[in-house]
Amino acid sequence: MPRVQLALRVPDLEASIGFYTRLFGVEPAKLRPGYANFAIAEPPLKLVLIEGEGAEPTRLDHLGIEVEDSGQVSDATQRLEESGLVTLEENDTSCCYALQDKVWVTAPGDEPWEVYVVKGDADTLAKVDDSACCAPSRDAERGDAQPQEIADPAPAGAATGRGCC
Repeated sequence: MPRVQLALRVPDLEASIGFYTRLFGVEPAKLRPGYANFAIAEPPLKLVLIEGEGAEPTRLDHLGIEVEDSGQVSDATQRLEESGLVTLEENDTSCCYALQDKVWVTAPGDEPWEVYVVKGDADTLAKVDDSACCAPSRDAERGDAQPQEIADPAPAGAATGRGCC
């Protein structure tokens, strides 16, 4: 069953794990250095916590919809493209300690959304190639977002490829 994902970049990972464990009454489904995720049955939610830098306040990293198989990612990609959104596809990508297929879009407020399937475990938090996946925002450091919109602005913005999980 698909579920919404909320990924937060938090200043104190251990305190946040403790808080969300108490809030939702479940232990993390996955714990790795600088990373935790919760698979919450009620309400259906995947909560991802990514360790932030220093004392920066908690902020939204990205949003997502976790689906059951790669076919649903492909279907979402087609639907999103047909609706006029710019997409960024990533297949067999390792990020957030998981092997995934995914598609990205960006909403009008610049919030990145992914539709993704987890295909297995991986050994790394951040992607090895030039991506800001699950790492401090490189877009902010570089002063740009990639990819840029292709032609006319899409109704809800362009994919930026930030975030993951």
